[in-house]
Amino acid sequence: MKLISWNVNGIRAAIKKGFYDFAKEQNPDVICLQETKAHPEQVDLQLDQYEYHFWNSAVKKGYSGTAIFSKVEPISVTYGLGIEEHDQEGRVITLEFEKFHLVNVYTPNSKRELLRLEYRTTKWDVLFLEHMQKLEKTKPVIVCGDLNVAHKEIDLKNDKTNHMNPGFTDEERASFDNFLNAGFVDTFRHLYPDEIKYSWWSYMFNARKNNAGWRIDYFLTSGSFIDEVTDAFILNDVHGSDHCPVGITLKK
Repeated sequence: MKLISWNVNGIRAAIKKGFYDFAKEQNPDVICLQETKAHPEQVDLQLDQYEYHFWNSAVKKGYSGTAIFSKVEPISVTYGLGIEEHDQEGRVITLEFEKFHLVNVYTPNSKRELLRLEYRTTKWDVLFLEHMQKLEKTKPVIVCGDLNVAHKEIDLKNDKTNHMNPGFTDEERASFDNFLNAGFVDTFRHLYPDEIKYSWWSYMFNARKNNAGWRIDYFLTSGSFIDEVTDAFILNDVHGSDHCPVGITLKK
């Protein structure tokens, strides 16, 4: 089973930049998208190979949002964290499959001048971990998406100059530590402890051309499930967004 996650920075823009060709070429069983920036009625979606479509769009149009397209019918689907205050931006979709829960998440960015850092680390991350742990009581959990944090120095090009910038603050990194301390595993770093690869590049300063990037897109799994993961990958040659797709393959 092949799962792919991609922050498309607008699904309508990504479609114009070859998203359908990408889906056909990679042919994953499940595609999880973040930052769709659209409601489903705004998109003329042509993904016939994916029978099951799930959208969680932000109340504010053209902002945030998540979607999942699956070839496999899930047992159940839930949207958000179940708390209205935190569910206005369409950031979470959870599908239950036979062997695991799959959670697609677009974590809030701390924003310039860290205007949203406190909300993100003291509220969102805490509630999201609670969501993960609640699911884990019934079966293992896979979490994928744009978590908006580079965990370690190896996960971004310029760690010293970016320290305490959004995505590389001590608080955000500690929040990520909380996920790992709770037993979740960063699949890519688990399989490739020393490999330097990035999943996001600024549109400024020729960052992608110079590979001055950040690894902020992840697949995490419950510790009990990590042996089911046969590979984790970052498709950094795929364009169409300021992020590139990431993915994992599972045993049958």
